[in-house]
Amino acid sequence: MTNHPGHDIWPASGWPTTPDELIRVQETLAHAAWTPFRPLGRVRVGACYTCFAQAEPGRGRPDDVGWAAAALGDEIAVASAVSPEGYEAGLLALREGPLLEAAVRALTELPDVLLVDATGRDHPRRAGLALQLGAVLDLPTVGLTDRPLLARGDDPEDVRGAASPLSIDGERVGYLLRTKQGARPICVHAAWRTMPEAALEVVLTATGQMRTPEPLRAARTAARVARARDLRG
Repeated sequence: MTNHPGHDIWPASGWPTTPDELIRVQETLAHAAWTPFRPLGRVRVGACYTCFAQAEPGRGRPDDVGWAAAALGDEIAVASAVSPEGYEAGLLALREGPLLEAAVRALTELPDVLLVDATGRDHPRRAGLALQLGAVLDLPTVGLTDRPLLARGDDPEDVRGAASPLSIDGERVGYLLRTKQGARPICVHAAWRTMPEAALEVVLTATGQMRTPEPLRAARTAARVARARDLRG
């Protein structure tokens, strides 16, 4: 079994720049062999998040300026760039992929596993942005979103740590996880080199008293602060 096939699959020119090219890469990544990541001992969990300056709320457009931040412990790295693409479901990498990669690579050290504000196996081709980013960075990744994309599952009990499976056509692709009693569950997505159960364990380990895991909260705050600062100009 190939341990880390991502770089063999990814185009030598970098991130795909057309929908057709990205779809081909997604389909290949979805069926690539990999060694599952197991969160044993002390695991350094990082996270990344991106936001945009859009003229109008709603769907993103080409030429929106974007800010991405990556967090690992006390370290924060921020990158900014103009997006070449608007938002299109299932093709988020065209808009956010290079920006997120730049932020993560700006960290002085890479995490053992990375939380990504995107889906993983819950995707029309079973290869969402969280999975793609992991392949590019050669890092195990876990996706986190507020809602599933295609998968379906029942709400877990209203108890911190309660979880219920998310599935597509009988295939388990993640979990709905209650990280805080009284708050909506979050979607935990299996992504690059992570099985759903390992993804769930990573998220629970990285979550404190708030609904969102601490590394992702830090990255989200940093990206939004950078956006506000730059837009004030």
